[in-house]
Amino acid sequence: MRSVLWFLAPFAALLALWAAVVAATGVPMRIFPQVTDVAWALADMTASGELVTHLAASLRRVLIGAALAVVTALPFGVALGASPRLSAFFAPLLRFSVALAGIAWIPIATLWLGYGDGAVIFIVWNAMFFALAYNTVLGVRRIPIPLLRAARSMGTGRVRMFWEVLLPGALPSVVTGLRVGLGYGWRGLVAAEIIATSAGLGYALFLAQKTFSTDVIIASMVIIGVLWLAMDRLLLAPLERRTVQRWGMTAAPS
Repeated sequence: MRSVLWFLAPFAALLALWAAVVAATGVPMRIFPQVTDVAWALADMTASGELVTHLAASLRRVLIGAALAVVTALPFGVALGASPRLSAFFAPLLRFSVALAGIAWIPIATLWLGYGDGAVIFIVWNAMFFALAYNTVLGVRRIPIPLLRAARSMGTGRVRMFWEVLLPGALPSVVTGLRVGLGYGWRGLVAAEIIATSAGLGYALFLAQKTFSTDVIIASMVIIGVLWLAMDRLLLAPLERRTVQRWGMTAAPS
């Protein structure tokens, strides 16, 4: 309970500061809403069913995009990490693509896939793929050479080498890459939904901006932040701590 309260303390301080500044300055709601205005907007979105619709659309897209990123990035990263020739060949392209991953691909994604789920899922996959692949390469390279030589000397085939040596050995870095990549994917999702869809949390932001509903804009931002924080703290951070501690590292990012 103490750690939970300590974790929530900065958010409580931010809310108190927010309420005090808006009340003291008398800024109109069209410029920036009061805390209570945002609370009422959240209540209205929940009562109308709008919140459930946008949440379901965003979560579906981010889960599909994340699954595709894991399925494609892990084999690619392991192959690069295990082969110096492949790594040397693809490393410049990988570094080049990291800077362009995610949001920069939205215009061409809509040209290729049209406006809808396909373009948004592609952006999530694209934003996650390079971060996850890069961390997987680093994880494979950190596996001790004597361990790899011992596995080869025992006649370990490529399939068993992948599942029983390379992937487990790289898992701490893979989980870190998943955590970082999912953050990139979430931001790409919101940006793509603003442009390419008619449902989702990003679209809710865009629609509220057109009607000057700043209370709904801030409410949508709060939902996005809380949802990502819940995914990070309840799923990704515990998974990262368990793998880092299990594989012999002394600390993991919180």
